[in-house]
This record gives sequence, C-alpha cells and structure tokens, in this order.
Amino acid sequence: MIDLLQRTRARVARRAQAAAHLARDVSAVVMIEVAFCVPILAMIGFGGIEYANLLLTGTRVNQIGLGAADNAARIAFGSNLAQPSVREVDINEVFAGVEEQAKGMNFKANGRVILSSVERNPDGGQWIHWQRCYGDLPVASAYGPQGTGATGTGFAGIGVNASAGTAIMLVEVTYDYKSLVWGKWFQTKRMRETAAFLIREGRNLQGENNTGIFNPAPAATPSLCT
Repeated sequence: MIDLLQRTRARVARRAQAAAHLARDVSAVVMIEVAFCVPILAMIGFGGIEYANLLLTGTRVNQIGLGAADNAARIAFGSNLAQPSVREVDINEVFAGVEEQAKGMNFKANGRVILSSVERNPDGGQWIHWQRCYGDLPVASAYGPQGTGATGTGFAGIGVNASAGTAIMLVEVTYDYKSLVWGKWFQTKRMRETAAFLIREGRNLQGENNTGIFNPAPAATPSLCT
C-alpha cells in the first residue's frame, strides 16, 4: 500500500514537473505568433512593392508624354531652300521612340499616345489640324478629333494658344496599369498624362492637300486614330 502511494505521488510529481516545464516553454507560443504574423508581413511587403511599381510606372508614362511631344516639336525635314515639313515617316519615328521608352510595359496593347497639331485657324481661333495615334487602347482625345475647331473661335483650345505660323505639338498618353501583385483583387488603374511643346522652328503647316503632313515616296503608312 505504501509502495502504491509512493508511486502515485511520484507520477503526480512528474506530471506536475512536466506541466511546469511546458508552461515555461515559450517556443510554441513564438511559433504560433510567427504563423499569424508572416501572412500580414508578406501582405505589407507586397503592398510596398506594388506601390513602388505604381509610382515608377506613373513616372514612365509622364516621361513618355514629354519625350514624344519634344521629339514631335523637333521634326524639321527639308533643305535650307524651303520651310521644314512633317512627314508620316517622321511621326512614325516619334512613335517608335515611344515604344522604346515603354519597354517592358506592353504599351502597344495597354496604352495609347495621341499626337495632335494645334494651330491657329483663319478666323483667329484654335484648331486641331492633324492627329495621329499609336497603341491599341480604344480611347479618344480629350480635346476632340482631327479637324476640331477648323472654323470660328468656339474651340476652347488646350490652355495654350498657338500663334499664326506656329503649332503646338500636343501629346496625350493613356495607359492601363495592370497590378503587379494584386491583379485578381484590384481593378485596372488608368493613367493619363498630357504634354505640349511649341515647334522649335517654322514649318510648312499646309502639307499635302492642306493635311499638314507630307508623305513622299516611299510612302509610309499613316498612324491614323481609328
């Protein structure tokens, strides 16, 4: 009887000791805390990556607009014996520069650049003499299509007026940003940027058949806004 009692006490003591040891062991608690925290930390980390990529893409879209408008303003094909002119091939080269700047963005499928020549019409108002586009995103110019404001002074313009004999190269860039990490949960964000540059020197603004653009042989395919 005494042996049984001693064994029982020893068993109880061992169990109490084991329970006390378990109570002092915090490794299991740490593992549980880590299991709860890791997903949250991962979400915060991926969110930071997404936000940084969003800012970088916005900066690139802005630079695409500035670069395209600047390059279009510098077009000056011709000789010293005649006013410089704009050719369809020159415009296509501006758009080739856009694609070069937008490497890695899949810009042609998800974006559009609209290049407009804003000039002064015969009535003293502003008008869009010609307009060319690059990219498959189906968006239209916020200022209207080619020919807007051809007569009268009803066209509000773009905030900056072209004087007689000059033109403003207006570039509108639209790009649908695809989420890098959260694409399945967040909607596509549409980015828009606008840039305008005054042409660097005088041009032949009439073009062929008053289109404002020349297309000598070998003719280039116009980048129409269709």
